[in-house]
Amino acid sequence: MSRDFNRRYELKTRDDRLLRFDVAGHPEGSPVLLLHGSPGSRLGPRPRSSVLHRLGIRLITYDRPGYGGSSRHPKRSVADAAHDIEDIADNLRLERFAVVGRSGGGPHALAAAALLPSRVTRTAVLVGIAPSDAEGLDWLGGMSEDNVREYETADDDWPKHVERLRLLADRARRDPEFMVENIRRQMTAPDRQVLDDIAIRRLLTETYVEAFAQGPFGWIDDVAAFRSAWGFSLAEIVSPVLLWHGADDNFSPVGHARWLAQQIPHAEIRIVESTAHFGAVEVLPEVLYWLAVGRSMAADRR
Repeated sequence: MSRDFNRRYELKTRDDRLLRFDVAGHPEGSPVLLLHGSPGSRLGPRPRSSVLHRLGIRLITYDRPGYGGSSRHPKRSVADAAHDIEDIADNLRLERFAVVGRSGGGPHALAAAALLPSRVTRTAVLVGIAPSDAEGLDWLGGMSEDNVREYETADDDWPKHVERLRLLADRARRDPEFMVENIRRQMTAPDRQVLDDIAIRRLLTETYVEAFAQGPFGWIDDVAAFRSAWGFSLAEIVSPVLLWHGADDNFSPVGHARWLAQQIPHAEIRIVESTAHFGAVEVLPEVLYWLAVGRSMAADRR
């Protein structure tokens, strides 16, 4: 069997939208859905197919509505992601599967865990965010100035927010390196070290080009969903959840992970010092292994 198994699919959802998704890795491996960040696409950073094959992982990545090749779903909630994930699983004839969400994909992964309890085996959230109405959490505390401005503008002047994202998406589509550099100037030192890797920069450039293929709509709808009611209760999650976070993250501050850990039954939290937001890219192979077998690769090496 080829170790370069990588296929692209499209399906019509239950409400007649188009979803585009890729499948890579081991064709008979443990199925894991990876949910990309905001903004992002199914092409976001992930292990090579040969690495996935060695780990025994069948990795499924998809464009959330409005990103890449997936039709927009206006006024979608975070909870709506569970329906799309279930439609993909049904299309691939997957009875059970794991989910992992990176950054803005984290809430959507938790939606699947809560709303598809008979199908989701394990869930990982890497540098995720908490609900905007999280009681006792300073939601914007510790975020970069650009992130704070983005969310405050979304709350106070929605048309201005939409126009700002439209302009950013348009420039990123014409000059994808602009998006990478725009993010880099906001980063803490650990993230800059990750982003200085040429391969990571190339992957990020590719994912941003794909993310904005239809314009800014996926990004706009993600922000609206994050700042609204998510549509499910974290207490509904019954399967194991891993919350992984870099201590120096200033895009999704570590307080979000700590708050989530207090609300989710059976949650395990790992906070890594001298690591930030993009450390989630480097730890992904180990997290995929945890999702598949229930323990870390480090434990197996002992």
